Amino acid sequence: MAGKKREIQLQAVINNQSLWDEMLQNKGLTVIDVYQAWCGPCKAMQTLFRKLKNELNEDEILHFVVAEADSIVTLQSFRDKCEPIFLFSVNGKIIAKINGANAPLVSKKIIKLINEERKIAAGELVRPQYHEIAFVDTEDVGEASHKNNDKLYNIVIIKPEAVLTGKSMEIKKKIIGAGYVIEAEDKRMLTEEQVRDFYSGIAYQPDFEDFVSLMTSGLSYVLITSQRDEQEPSWEGTVPNPETESKELSEDQHEMATPTVKKRQDSLQEYMERQHLSEFCDIEENKANVNKFIDIFFPDFKSMKNIKLERIMALLRPDLFHKRKEDVLNIIQDEGFKILMQRQIVLSKEEAQTLCKEHKNEDYFEKLIENMTSGPSLALVLLRDNALQHWKALIGPSTVEEAKEYLPESLCVQFAMESLPINQLYGSVSLEAAEKEIEYFFPPQNVLGLIKSHVTHEQREEIFNLIKENGFEITQMKELLLNKEQADAIYFKIKQKHFYKEILEMLSEAPSLVMVLTKWNAISDWRRLMGPTDPDEAKLLSPDSIRARFGQSILKNAVHGSSNLYEATETINRIFVPKNPEEN
Repeated sequence: MAGKKREIQLQAVINNQSLWDEMLQNKGLTVIDVYQAWCGPCKAMQTLFRKLKNELNEDEILHFVVAEADSIVTLQSFRDKCEPIFLFSVNGKIIAKINGANAPLVSKKIIKLINEERKIAAGELVRPQYHEIAFVDTEDVGEASHKNNDKLYNIVIIKPEAVLTGKSMEIKKKIIGAGYVIEAEDKRMLTEEQVRDFYSGIAYQPDFEDFVSLMTSGLSYVLITSQRDEQEPSWEGTVPNPETESKELSEDQHEMATPTVKKRQDSLQEYMERQHLSEFCDIEENKANVNKFIDIFFPDFKSMKNIKLERIMALLRPDLFHKRKEDVLNIIQDEGFKILMQRQIVLSKEEAQTLCKEHKNEDYFEKLIENMTSGPSLALVLLRDNALQHWKALIGPSTVEEAKEYLPESLCVQFAMESLPINQLYGSVSLEAAEKEIEYFFPPQNVLGLIKSHVTHEQREEIFNLIKENGFEITQMKELLLNKEQADAIYFKIKQKHFYKEILEMLSEAPSLVMVLTKWNAISDWRRLMGPTDPDEAKLLSPDSIRARFGQSILKNAVHGSSNLYEATETINRIFVPKNPEEN
């Protein structure tokens, strides 16, 4: 309880405009942690603030507050920002801003400003004329907020044919090039009910039933798009205007040409028609219908759209992994991270040098590389909102010395080892670097998965959800009424067995779904998710597995999958790679 009380005394809570205006009356320096209601203040910086408050001992001229952007009109321009933001107010004037939990930079700024206040009070310095940071004024914010609340979305469905032929990437690039943002996307097999609902306007057409069958035969992409806030005056593919293309166009001519270009901006549907892509995708623009389909396809979109989920790679160095792995993993989960993937790995010398390159010029570099290659490290893929900044703030600086000075409660200090003066935890330096590291340390693997013909459409949906929850991507999928040749390609290892005839009869009863599932360690993870072959055994040994939940018998056990890499490669090639290249 005492710790909680100190936190409240350390940072005053500002959660309305009146308290904000009152806070601006503070004498001296006020350090403001601007936060969003859904993620809270930056806990990682509280230790630094407490340390500075104690060391500087300037209660009259040094104040710390947390300010909720959602509740304060002045801070509306900071809403929906995942990254921590720190403002610095001197005698009621906001003079500086720092983005991110950069402890050394924040510390230097506070010490510099407090030293200035001391000198000003002693008559040794004339108060500098700082430029105040300008926030968006209330009227502009009101307009922006109203515009954001009225933000118009489209629903785009990219058809199975386009997904199968690889045209979906081109369509998405064209959408972005047209000045739109893809707010959310999902690769899924549409149900018959969803197709009939979305395409109810063409249900009268004579070939509608065939169309429904086509749309439910494979994977589609479902996208939510919105128009970019600051759109370029012309789209890719817009009919050129000779006046605006002239190199020697005068300013007056520019002013005259601009509205002409804006008038030619079409809807997304019209743009896709002009790009000759409308046959591969369909767009819903009616606001009421869009809201309905957002709720159907993306039920969490409205509550999650302000949450910035990020994937990063983290690594426990050999000494830490060997001695305190469980302690670190417990903290990771307590901090709201989801561990998507993990593996032990002994780094090569080249890999260790790449991960430790920031220490290259230090005396201990050779000892560090020797240590990093001496035994297994633990590599992790972590998921969380604002994961990159939160992990950086949690683990602290790259050296123990710097961490002790600025973030003494960071994991760097908590898990420091005598063997090396560096942080025993590593994290990606950027989201771009994270994706490259994840692909390198967790290379994707393909496995063939089969959802058998007896599984109902409702059960299919539940199996799809399990597949996604376990980190698989469905990269290819076909609904097939399997003939003997296709079944032989999938079950080639057992086609000589006496019970194989029963399998063929079962598969011929109704269409099955054949999938290519992709993730790191896909074959092992898919077999674990399927569970034991016998559903009764699965219910005892693996009650959450697919076969335990949806299997009826050993024959009708819901799913099938490749048992090794050779089998997966052979089967995928036989089912999904066309014999004639022109078929692709």
